[in-house]
Amino acid sequence: MTRITPTTAADTTQQYLTFTLGEELFAVGTRSVREIIEYGRLTPVPMMPPSILGVINLRGGVVPIMDLRQRFGQGSTQVGRRSCIVILEVQNEGIDRVIGILVEAVNAVVEIPPQDIEPPPNFGSHIPTAFLIGMGKLDSRLVVLLDIGRVLSLDDLRLLASAGDQPTDALGSTPHPPHLFDELYSRLTQ
Repeated sequence: MTRITPTTAADTTQQYLTFTLGEELFAVGTRSVREIIEYGRLTPVPMMPPSILGVINLRGGVVPIMDLRQRFGQGSTQVGRRSCIVILEVQNEGIDRVIGILVEAVNAVVEIPPQDIEPPPNFGSHIPTAFLIGMGKLDSRLVVLLDIGRVLSLDDLRLLASAGDQPTDALGSTPHPPHLFDELYSRLTQ
């Protein structure tokens, strides 16, 4: 397990954690990264959309795990020996929520100055532009800079949080109202 600790820079250059999905290089700001853990066994959760693979127990806390490729409508992430889960903290109504994303490989922490970040493309992207901060120039490659807070919108976080707060019945299962998952599914698959 690798713990990522963001550093504060005197200038406006930001640090990003880069990772791969398929042939593409993505990045998220290190301020939202809590840690990186080895991919392991997930506990599936019934009636969740395909992009939510299940949950893990992380030091006593239940953390939902999202497949970003599924979220972007690109099929499933191929799990290999370099696959891992990036644990992120996303703020929702002043409360920090923890979610994990499955990635094929973590590459490095890089610094990208603002002048090397272009706005998201208006066409040709297979990822909704609302999910993007922009395209970062890194050596001879372009890096897709994700706005992780928008990848999983505040409404989606509220729905996931409320699903986790439901009481259990006598058999220990959680009676979720059907409309809750219908709404979550429609939001996560858009």
